[in-house]
Amino acid sequence: MASCRDIEGWRIFLLAVLLLSATCRVWALRYLPSRDISRKSRWRLWAKLVPSVVWPYVLEPLALLASWILTRLNHRRTRSSSTILLLFWPCYSVGLAIWTRSVVQEEVSKALFVVLSKWAVELFSLPAYVLECVSPDDLVNDNTESPVVTANVYSIWSFAWLTPLMQKGSKEFITENDLPALLPRDESENLGNDLQSALEKHSSVWVALFLSYGGPYVGAALLKLLQDSLAFLQPQLLRWLLAYISSYQSTKGMANLLVGPSPLEGYIVAVIMFMTSMAQSVVLHQYFQICFETGMRVRAGLVTAIYKKSLVLSSDERGSRASGDIVNLMSVDASRLQDLCTYGLIAVSGPFQITLAFVSLYNLLGWSAFVGVAIMIFSIPLNTTIARMLKKMQEQQMKNRDKRTRLMSELLANIKSIKLYAWEYAFIRRVLHVRNDLELKMLKKIGIVTALNTTLWSGIPLIVAFSSFATASVFSSRPLTADVIFPAISLFMLLQFPLAMFSQVTSNIIEAIVSVKLLNIGDEVLSVKGGEFQWNKQDISAALEDINLTVHKGSYGKSSLLSAIIGDMRKTEGEVALFGNVAYAAQNPWILSATVRDNILFSHEYDEVFYNLVIEACALKPDLELLPQGDLTEVGEKGIQMISQLSGGQRARVALARAIYARADLVLLDDVLAAVDSHVARHVFDHVIGPQGLLATKARILVTNSISYLKYFDQLVYLRRGIILESGSYNDEVRKLVHGHATSSSSSGITTPGRSSGMATPTTSEGDGDMQATLVGELESVSEKVSRRESFKKAASSDGITKEHSEQGRVKMEVYSQYLHAASRKGFMFFVLATVLQQVVSVMSTVMLRLWGEHNREMGTNAGLTNKYFLGYGLFNLVAISMSACAALLIWVFCSLRSSKHLHDSMLHSVMRAPLSFFETTPTGRILNLFSRDTYVVDQILARVIQNMIRTSTGCASIILVIGFSFPPFLIAVVPLAWFYSRITAYYLATSRELKRLDAVSRSPIFAWFSESLAGLSTIRAYDQQSVFIANNARRIDRNQLCYLPSTAVNRWLAVRLEFVGAVIIFVTATLAVSAVVTSNVDAGLVGLVLSYALNTTGSLNWFVRSASEVEQNVVSVERIVHYAKDLEPEAPYEISEDKPASEWPPAGEVEFREYSARYRPGLDLVLKEISMTIKPKEKIGICGRTGAGKSSLLLALFRIIEPASGTIFIDKVDITKLGLHDLRSAISIVPQSPDLFEGTLRENIDPASEHQDYAPVQEAGSSLSAGQRQLLCFARALLRKVCAFALVDSTSAVDLDTDRAIQEIIRGPIFRDVTILTIAHRLNTIMESDRVLVLDAGRIAEFDTPKKLLEDKGSIFRSMAMDAGLVQVQLDDAEENAQV
Repeated sequence: MASCRDIEGWRIFLLAVLLLSATCRVWALRYLPSRDISRKSRWRLWAKLVPSVVWPYVLEPLALLASWILTRLNHRRTRSSSTILLLFWPCYSVGLAIWTRSVVQEEVSKALFVVLSKWAVELFSLPAYVLECVSPDDLVNDNTESPVVTANVYSIWSFAWLTPLMQKGSKEFITENDLPALLPRDESENLGNDLQSALEKHSSVWVALFLSYGGPYVGAALLKLLQDSLAFLQPQLLRWLLAYISSYQSTKGMANLLVGPSPLEGYIVAVIMFMTSMAQSVVLHQYFQICFETGMRVRAGLVTAIYKKSLVLSSDERGSRASGDIVNLMSVDASRLQDLCTYGLIAVSGPFQITLAFVSLYNLLGWSAFVGVAIMIFSIPLNTTIARMLKKMQEQQMKNRDKRTRLMSELLANIKSIKLYAWEYAFIRRVLHVRNDLELKMLKKIGIVTALNTTLWSGIPLIVAFSSFATASVFSSRPLTADVIFPAISLFMLLQFPLAMFSQVTSNIIEAIVSVKLLNIGDEVLSVKGGEFQWNKQDISAALEDINLTVHKGSYGKSSLLSAIIGDMRKTEGEVALFGNVAYAAQNPWILSATVRDNILFSHEYDEVFYNLVIEACALKPDLELLPQGDLTEVGEKGIQMISQLSGGQRARVALARAIYARADLVLLDDVLAAVDSHVARHVFDHVIGPQGLLATKARILVTNSISYLKYFDQLVYLRRGIILESGSYNDEVRKLVHGHATSSSSSGITTPGRSSGMATPTTSEGDGDMQATLVGELESVSEKVSRRESFKKAASSDGITKEHSEQGRVKMEVYSQYLHAASRKGFMFFVLATVLQQVVSVMSTVMLRLWGEHNREMGTNAGLTNKYFLGYGLFNLVAISMSACAALLIWVFCSLRSSKHLHDSMLHSVMRAPLSFFETTPTGRILNLFSRDTYVVDQILARVIQNMIRTSTGCASIILVIGFSFPPFLIAVVPLAWFYSRITAYYLATSRELKRLDAVSRSPIFAWFSESLAGLSTIRAYDQQSVFIANNARRIDRNQLCYLPSTAVNRWLAVRLEFVGAVIIFVTATLAVSAVVTSNVDAGLVGLVLSYALNTTGSLNWFVRSASEVEQNVVSVERIVHYAKDLEPEAPYEISEDKPASEWPPAGEVEFREYSARYRPGLDLVLKEISMTIKPKEKIGICGRTGAGKSSLLLALFRIIEPASGTIFIDKVDITKLGLHDLRSAISIVPQSPDLFEGTLRENIDPASEHQDYAPVQEAGSSLSAGQRQLLCFARALLRKVCAFALVDSTSAVDLDTDRAIQEIIRGPIFRDVTILTIAHRLNTIMESDRVLVLDAGRIAEFDTPKKLLEDKGSIFRSMAMDAGLVQVQLDDAEENAQV
């Protein structure tokens, strides 16, 4: 045995390190404030300090003094144990044991007193060490902070701070409330601010990311290099052990001639191998944890930055980027950069490992090892070529995925129109064209290249080993025996990981580079002088030209003009000066996923008095009384809520109430009266907009197509084609321009905005003084100061109006079965068979090596290339590479593609078959998440993790079988190790499964909030609410981080414990080998074979459980997709063959309602109640009623968007409930209230199904057209169908008066003479010439007669509505004229 040269050297070194580190730490602690500690903690401090005082006067006084001071300061000023002291005392104990052995061995005279005194010191310091392991902070951890704050170094190394969570997870299902809080540095607001400040200084996203989050990452790189060094120490220790065995065997039985090595040396090598393995495990998982945390920070910072940028997108950018593209940036591209952080350091570590391997191989094989180097150098250009191919493919694939996500986003946004027009099949064909003809074809190419790449890099180490051994066997005079072959094989196996990972990391880097390219983020009240505005910089002509406008407080006055004022348009000339703050009620009301009250308050402080005034003024009180929880009823992103449906008018008034409540200096109202009934419009005008309304003291601009209120305006501005033709008061030239409309068909007071409409500002008339004074008095009692609430908690915490489906417990076997069914069971069986055969052949090749090595030892020379064992080794390697290629191609190209196609297509068909109520109660972002992130997991991640799991499981089985067959006593150790392994694994899987689900479920609200925010950009900007929405986004990201961090840390918790099992296996195997050598005749070749496998145990066991866990975690995506594909309640059948109507049905167009009642969803109140009426063929019916009376519901019932609760509807004597939905919906037509358009040409928008034989581009959701133009296009869409029943839902509300008159003439003309038409209108003048008028009230028929009779009846509801609209006098005058004639 070796002896210590300087027995005091250890002591000097350890004490010097302690003194230096303790001094530095004490210096740092001086600047921290002292903490208040409890009495219990104070007693613990003295218990730590007192034992140390026994020996300062005898030994090492300075070191002790430093440790004493450090103990005291650390206990009082920090919340975690001192790392310096916790590391010093174990090192001191080990060093003391070695020193004692050296002293005893050297027989140093008079050493007994010194030895005893040192051990006495050690004994006294033991309590201090034990107490130091306990945190100085004895506060109870209640999940309000991270346990890492108080964890000591051992807890951090072993991830023991997670054990309480694991214990809880094994007993019950983990929920978000059980998860520890984030560290302040990991909160998304701080991470986003760090990235934002870095981006302001550096244009490169790469540089900004490194400066923001790169510090710990550099530390992780150093840890990785240390771990690599420890990994390559193991083959050297194996070589040492095999050399020891060879030496021991050669001297065995020759005790009198040669002095052999001591048996103790072999056991010490086994202990060193165990310690090295444990140290390697600790370092590796600290590196992994830092990488995962960095990836999390990168993703959070990027998502925050993308969200902030999306709130300031120019109209140019919004035109070129669909909301689906921006969601993709978040869900896929930010995640790719996160994945790069996890394994990106392999790009640094890989070359270092390869260098270490070849230096070690050169020591073993000499220059023959460089034949392998030459092969590797030759393979680099091949890898580069494959990398370039993958990069091009990935770029194209990202475009394909973006295109599909954009299509899905638009499809979900316009699902109501798609169902009304029976266009489901047309849009399914569009999506499937992109998915199957573009995306999956490219995925197949990527799969083939990835499979070949994987095979190449797993085969290269085998080829390198074979070529190096072949060269050495021919040219080396030294026999290649077990102590050379098996350390070399271990080195070649270590080479396999960096080379195999190189392909994955190359792919990750390529994807990240592509993603970074996409991610390059970077007060008069109003005065406009010479303004010229356009939507996009490429536009040839301006949307608005030479705009001059001044608005003063207390005055009020088309949609583009308002967009220009709030900054949504591009200003090319002129000047816009805005003083004070702005409130904006958009033409299409934007409703937030929150309560009605939160929608109105919009993050302002709740003022009950003023709030109630606003509710009354907007006529919302009766509507709120109908809601189950009043104004606390939660509504979704489309204004849909759980109990009943908010009508268009109700949504418009909620948006108006929001604008009033903001108490802004300038209020912009984009035709807010268009969607409400005439009498409600009169009420709202009088109490809000008019001279005596709540906004009387505010500047307000009203865009309107209406002319009945023009006399109340201070200033009128007449716009045509983006140019102000006239401006002035009602008595000036403007009155002449609108006079023709006033005397003709457009006397209705209520309409919606268009491109050529008026805009005005009202003045106070003298007769309004009393009401004005009363209102002013009420308003004076209300504080004008509007303060932001600290947190918009209700809106922030909402996941939407329906909680996302999430399973609990183990993923059901049925999910795996359905995935295998989708992927092909036969294909999967062949893949498993190929993987098992590869492992069997690999073991056979290693056995051949052992036989070859023993043959060389016996012969004393190398047998050359003709040796049967060596040829067998080469042949088995070739077969292993072939099997690997077959397995990779089977899983990537055959199984993965089939499952991707089957699962996506079945989910798409299921979603398209879902009723409209599903889309109204499910946030769009949630569905989009399934079609983006979850589909991406099935496409590209699941195949990889399944491949890894099968490969590692067969690897683990081969290791256990090889060691057990070679050393049967090892099987005794397998039993307790297997029990520990299974317990740890069960502990882990129970918790990690739920954490992964929580992570998946908490990610959806981020996408939902993103989609929702993009839909309301104009409103958010106008109210200057960006900071509030950014804070809410940060809260959602933090909630996801809260779930994500533990889900990654539990992998480390597991790995450290499993690698402990691996280290024990190495130790047991090495100890059994030494025992076998000492007690029997075991050859070095067998020991080398067994230990080369044992050294892989640590990694294999860990990778097996991790890959099994990754499969279960990622198969959650399959679970979610299968839930949508199988469990969504479908609509009625599209076609029923036995009840298919005649091809010319309906021939006449008679519509009969028989005792018809309906509700929107089961459990809700009836919206239509006992409707009974008959509409004759060719009859023109006008439908009116108060907001929420059931007008739209009546037409939805006609199209079976809602199904009857009782009764039925007949069209030409055919019961429509017996028909297929497509047969019904394609036989009648509708112009819906909300004009939905799709990205594409005008022709595609009018005829998406290409059923008929002028292309002009339309941007996403029709954003390149005005509201009026969009509604005209929808009108053209409906006209194209030659049907006998036709429904118009407020179809002319967004067009100007001239266009309205032209449309009315077409409807009353010869084209529609033989068509039954039902018209819902808020402009009563549009239904005055109807054959009959139906008045609805609370879902019942209130009146149904000719307009003339209803107007003559002074008690009729219709007459009162006509009076509110100013139409009664006009009608009576017309009647008198007709009588005179």
